[in-house]
Amino acid sequence: METRRVGSSGLRTSRLGLGTLTWARDTTDEQARGTLQTFLEADGTLIDTAAAYGAGDAERLLGRLVGELARREDVVIATKAGFAVRDGKRVVDTSRRALLRDLAGSLERLGTDYVDLWQIHAWGEAPIEETLSAMDHAVRQGMTRYVGVSNFVGWQTAQAATWQKAVPGRAPLTSLQVEYSLLARRAEMELLPAAAAFGLGVFPWSPLGRGVLTGQYRSRIPKGSRAASDHFAWFVQPYLEQRSKGVVEAVALAAEGLDLTPLQVALLWVRDAPGVTAPLLGARTAGQLAAALATEELTLPAEIVSALDDVSGGPHLLRG
Repeated sequence: METRRVGSSGLRTSRLGLGTLTWARDTTDEQARGTLQTFLEADGTLIDTAAAYGAGDAERLLGRLVGELARREDVVIATKAGFAVRDGKRVVDTSRRALLRDLAGSLERLGTDYVDLWQIHAWGEAPIEETLSAMDHAVRQGMTRYVGVSNFVGWQTAQAATWQKAVPGRAPLTSLQVEYSLLARRAEMELLPAAAAFGLGVFPWSPLGRGVLTGQYRSRIPKGSRAASDHFAWFVQPYLEQRSKGVVEAVALAAEGLDLTPLQVALLWVRDAPGVTAPLLGARTAGQLAAALATEELTLPAEIVSALDDVSGGPHLLRG
């Protein structure tokens, strides 16, 4: 698999990443093993997780499987801190104490002395300088090699990046993670320009529109899908509304004409969008992942890219 440089940093990753949101919950240990094995065999390197995924169980499973299937130095492990679900409620705590506690727990669960990329999971109430001081400490102590942010909006990203650049010796931001797909193009307004201005890599999550762009929901909600589950239905529902159907049908039509699957068309549009480093794939099985990996030698014709731009929100301002 082709690799890409993460922004202006020295870090390089595969141009597709493997997400672990569902590991140890909707994805069984054996499914995770098969998915990771398939990803590694395709020379994939970037694996994204978080302290909050499965209340830490996703990290435990990932640490065990990496120990069995790969050499630590051959993978790029990215994790996140500052977010948790407690008593059914989402809690964001980006204080220095909470962040460093989360990172120490992540290292223990992953069975490693360091992570390659440590990200703040969300903007919190703690002063941004306190949050970023935790990142500086983690880099100095060798707990992480690079740092980034996740789910920040444009001005938050710019403020954090500027703060880190203001004084020599601070750990510069390397990347940002954001939802980005044909059904979620808000990142083009401020986040992608901010990433370009500050030399940040971009890791889109849900590049397949929370699964809707695969076309599996065109006629019904399949049994066993995320939209049919108690804990993920809320996540998918916003993209099952009428305004999304035209985009889904356009992707399906393009896929038919190109002899590809809708998944592949939607993924290629994101993977090769300006500024993108690596979309994060939430495949639950090796079979689901295989279709995405089959895009390695493919690109979309410029005419199709333009048509998908138009139907999903208009011309991409950073494209060419």
